This record gives sequence, structure tokens and C-alpha cells, in this order.
Amino acid sequence: MALDEALMYLHGLGYSPPTLRLYMFKPSTITLGYFQSVSDNVSEECLSKVPVVRRISGGGAVLHDEFGEITYSIVLRESQDLRNPLHSFKILTEGVVRAARFLGAPAEFAPLNDGIIAGKKFSGQAQARKLGVILQHGTFMYATRVELLAKCLKAPTEKFVGKGTTSILDRVTTISAYLGREVTRDEAVNSLIKGFSEALKLDLYEGTYSEAELTLAKSIEWKYRSVEWTYLRP
Repeated sequence: MALDEALMYLHGLGYSPPTLRLYMFKPSTITLGYFQSVSDNVSEECLSKVPVVRRISGGGAVLHDEFGEITYSIVLRESQDLRNPLHSFKILTEGVVRAARFLGAPAEFAPLNDGIIAGKKFSGQAQARKLGVILQHGTFMYATRVELLAKCLKAPTEKFVGKGTTSILDRVTTISAYLGREVTRDEAVNSLIKGFSEALKLDLYEGTYSEAELTLAKSIEWKYRSVEWTYLRP
């Protein structure tokens, strides 16, 4: 989280390039959207067992399963075609949609900010905007343990209105579950690289963090470790 924030600010100041970052959480971790309440979104059972951290991006609570989810962040300038939030979500989420299709799943974008397969969510997105820069966070659930997700997260009642269901399990899926086979982490990573490269029409190359990026990230890491930040909205 600290690295994502550092990349956003340094890109805004002209010191860092546009960046796609792929990573995983170890151990499995719950992240909250900036505006979310801990108690409204995380079960008591998981609060004592699973680390929780607040993002600077909005959106909903996410279980980042170390055994079946890739998290991505993308940092780039807020160009004319990305200024409208809904339109920007559609453009940037195309990377995960294409990634799932490369693996054989008929994924599509569902407004406002989801990637879905056969009507079920496999990817969620959230954004923060500073200094004319967009930071988009997203998930890619290639083999997430959905039972653990359902145990840890409280779904807002409004999510189920008109859906004919009251269970998270009925609303989410994974690439592996849809395909009926185990998708590996390497497959997931490679499909995301290819998906974002095609969606954004960019040649991506592997890079390393600059000293400035690492230094800034280290200087703000304390925030994400602090109880005050996590419980900004109890």
C-alpha cells in the first residue's frame, strides 16, 4: 500500500513513470476502502485472525487470499478519456477482463467497477486521484477461497437488492472455479501482463523501484501499520 501511494505521488511530480504493479499479500489480508467502517465490513471472527489494512483508494472491502489472488495497482496520468470515473473504470478494468479471457473464461466489465464471469464477480476495482494522477487498485481472483471470503466479509445489504440472493457465495467466482481446473499463479500473472499490455496498447517491461520510490514508501509505511489509520472509521 505504501509503495502504491509513493508511486502515485512521484508520478504526479514527474519522478516516476506510469507503472503497473502486480503483487500478493502474505499472509492473507483484508483491505478496506478509504471510506469504509471496519465493523460494518469485517466479521468479528476474522478481525482476530486476519490482518486488516485501509487503502487510500475507495471501493469495497477485499480479502486478498495469499493462495489464490493477485492484486494489481496501476498509476498513470488522468488523461482526457480517463477523467470520467465510470469511463476510466471501464478502460482500466479491460486489463483483467482480457486476462481472464486469455485463460478461457468469458469475462466482461460490469459497471461501476467489477469484472464478472457468467454474472459473478471475480475482480473488483477502486481508485484514488491526486496531482492529476489515477491510482487504480484491483483484484484478480484466480483461485480465491470463496468460503473464507464469505466468512470474513460482511456484504452490504444494498448489494443484494433485486439479486434474488443473500449470500456472497452466490455473487462471486474464481477463474479456476469457472474453468473447472486449477489455474496457477504463474498463469494468472502472465495473463495479467498480456491483458494490460493489450488493453492499454503499451509495451510493458519489467522494472525496479527507484531509490526515491523506496524512500518515500518507507517514510509513509508507518501509516498503514497504525491502528489509527486502520480504524479511521471504526
